[in-house]
This record gives sequence, C-alpha cells and structure tokens, in this order.
Amino acid sequence: MKSIQSLLLALVCVLVLEMNGFAQSTPQAFTGAQIIPISGEPINNGVLVVHNGKITAIGGENTRIPGNADVHDASGRVIMPGLVDTHSHIGGGDGGDRSATLHPDVRIMDSINPRSESFKRALAGGITSVNVMPGSGHLMSGQTVYLKLRKANTIEDMLIYLDDEKTIYGGLKMANGTNPRGAPPSPGTRAKAASMVRELYIKAQEYQSKIEAADGDESKMPPRDIGMEALVEVLNGKRIVHNHTHTHQDILTAIRLAEEFDYRLVLQHVSEAWKVADEIAASPNVIGASIITLDSFGGKVEAKDIKNSNGRYLEEAGALVGLHTDDGITDSRLFLRSAAMGIREGMSRETALESVTIANAVMMDIDDRVGSLEEGKDADFVILTGDPFSVYTHVEQTWVEGQKVWDRANEEDRKYATGGYQIYPGQIHSHHEEGGLK
Repeated sequence: MKSIQSLLLALVCVLVLEMNGFAQSTPQAFTGAQIIPISGEPINNGVLVVHNGKITAIGGENTRIPGNADVHDASGRVIMPGLVDTHSHIGGGDGGDRSATLHPDVRIMDSINPRSESFKRALAGGITSVNVMPGSGHLMSGQTVYLKLRKANTIEDMLIYLDDEKTIYGGLKMANGTNPRGAPPSPGTRAKAASMVRELYIKAQEYQSKIEAADGDESKMPPRDIGMEALVEVLNGKRIVHNHTHTHQDILTAIRLAEEFDYRLVLQHVSEAWKVADEIAASPNVIGASIITLDSFGGKVEAKDIKNSNGRYLEEAGALVGLHTDDGITDSRLFLRSAAMGIREGMSRETALESVTIANAVMMDIDDRVGSLEEGKDADFVILTGDPFSVYTHVEQTWVEGQKVWDRANEEDRKYATGGYQIYPGQIHSHHEEGGLK
C-alpha cells in the first residue's frame, strides 16, 4: 500500500513540475512598434506574438493577442528580424594548417569556444544567426559552421542542423587569389591553385561513384575518408561552398569550378564584383554574392579596386546580394551600418534590408527558419530605438527563439555595445595572420 502511495505521490510531483514548466512557456506579445517583416511592407503600430520559440502571429493593431500573454509596449521602437551574417570569425575557432593546402576534413566546430565574449558582441549588433568560417590561407581551410546565437553551454547547443540526421550544420570554405598562394604544399600561382582544386574534386567524384555502385552493400563500400565525405556532400548539393575571392578573374575561376563540378556556390567578398556583376547573376550555380562594405580602404593589393557600390551593381544585374562583417575586419556591432553605407552608394532600401536578413539566410539554406518575420518561423528578432539605417539608432534588445539574449538596459550586456576592444581579451585569432579580408 505504501509503495502505491509513493508512486501516486511521485506522479503528482511530475505533473506539478510539468504544469509549472508549461506555465513558464507564456506567449510574448509586442505592441505599438513599427514592424519590418522583410517578407512584406512595414507595419505601423504592429503586433508580434511569439510562443514556444516560434512566431505565432504578426500584423496590425487588431491582431489577436492571447489572453495569457505577457504584453510588451514597444511604442516608438522598430522590430525587424534577427540579422544573419554570412561570414564571420567570432568564437575563436581555426581551420586547416600548413601541413596541406586542401582540408575538406577539418571542422571549425571542433575549435570554437561557445563561451567566447565575441558572441555577445554579435548579439549587441542584432546578429542572431551566423556562418563562422575558418580563414582563407588555404584553398580549402575546412568546414564552416552555422550557429544560432542561443544561450549555450556547448557548441552543440548553438548548431543549426540542415538535415534530419544532424550531420550537416555548415558549408565548406574555399579561397583563391593571393591568400592561399605560398611555398609548397601551397600553390605558387593562380593556375596551379585551380588545378589542385579540380584534381581533388575529380577524386571526390570517383569516391561518390564507388558509394553509388555499392548501393548500400557495406562490403562494397570504399574505405571511409572523412574529407571525401564532405566533398561528396558538396557534390550532392547538401553543403554550400563559400569561396573567398576578390579580383574579377578569380571570381570567374570560382564560378568556372562550381559549374564544372555542379556545386552550389556563395561568392564571398567579391571586391571586383562591379566588373563581372552580369556574369555572377547569370551563373546557375551561384546562389548569391556576400559582400563587405568598408569605411577605410587598404588591407591588401587584390582588394584595391573594391567599391562600396558593389551592392548596387549586383542588385541591378539581378544577383542575390548579402552583406557580411568578416568580424574582426568590420565590427559585428556595426552590421546595420554596412547596409546603410550600401544605400548611400545606390543600393535600394529594400535590398539593403534583405542583404542582412533573408538574402543571407538563403545563402546558408536556413531561409525557411530565419531572415523574415512570418508565422511559423523562429522567433528571432531585434528591437531598435529607431530606423535601422539611422546613425542615432541603437539595438535595444536581441531575441533568439523567443528568449531575450541581449538587453542594452542590462549593465553587463551594455558594455558589449559601448566598450572598446579591451573588453575582449584574447580575441586576436590565427586567421588574421595572413592579413586583409578573410
């Protein structure tokens, strides 16, 4: 009898705990703000409702708010999707080394510090999703990682998985031009660099053919090769290549290789995009161009012809264009300023807004989850004090999956928005050794 009573008591305790947990999952409603959903026109005096990490309603002032919701008055504020950065080096990770120039097997995930203060810097800039990449000192410096800037204890807590098996959570970093050239085993010329990449992809095609021929028979499978596995994922369209490239001839070489081996390509930096914008837009293999805007030029010779009007040229050509920080080349806290500078150089306001949100989400295969404020998408958003492109505007709050993860009103959080680089000890990483844009 006592054992039955103990069991019943335990069940009651579990039910109470579950009810308490459910009660904590309260809908959050934000009212009175101008909402910029990206997927449609701005909504004045809008309403945004989020619950269990998802957007459950968005609309005008008459949008239904659940009776049990916590209501936040956001009057005078602007709400827009959390920003998406297609190229960053926050987190202190690294990639391949000088033992080879092609490292498709290396995962930057294995080196990132999930407790790095640099993630707070990104949140202070309104960034909620990010493609963290190894550097560009090699033709292939390794697999990138797509991160959601959730509160996390381990790197696994931050991953954005792209497949049901949870084996793919990033792209592949490639580079051409000056950066990966050097003493052997690195290539000494641009032509040799292209030939080395071509040779490796031919081997990957052979590995792919052996897997297909085995038809699920383990005894016929080739010996496991983790580098080849990553390249087969590229060839099968499951993993996007993010290619560092600057000069117009290097841009065209990157496109040529992607078309030859039929893989999906995001062109990163493309300093001379303005010279070949039509070719970029015409390639069926190019998902888009992820560019950077600079307020001071220099850095490296092959970027000497960079123009902050690249966004306008790409937009006019019909290419998908996104912006990135390449943090620490430009500061994650100033990401919106990059888009504002693009507008100053002729990019439309609509494209500028898309360039830091949905366009970048497309380039990371995560546009079904983030990049715009729509019902069913992740509740990732930022609350701004004013127009996104005003020099007087601050990020006030950053929310990830319905959880407030950064708040300017919090003294500890605020220092990441206002402090200098002295608050980021140890944030100079090995990927800067090559110098210039990464």
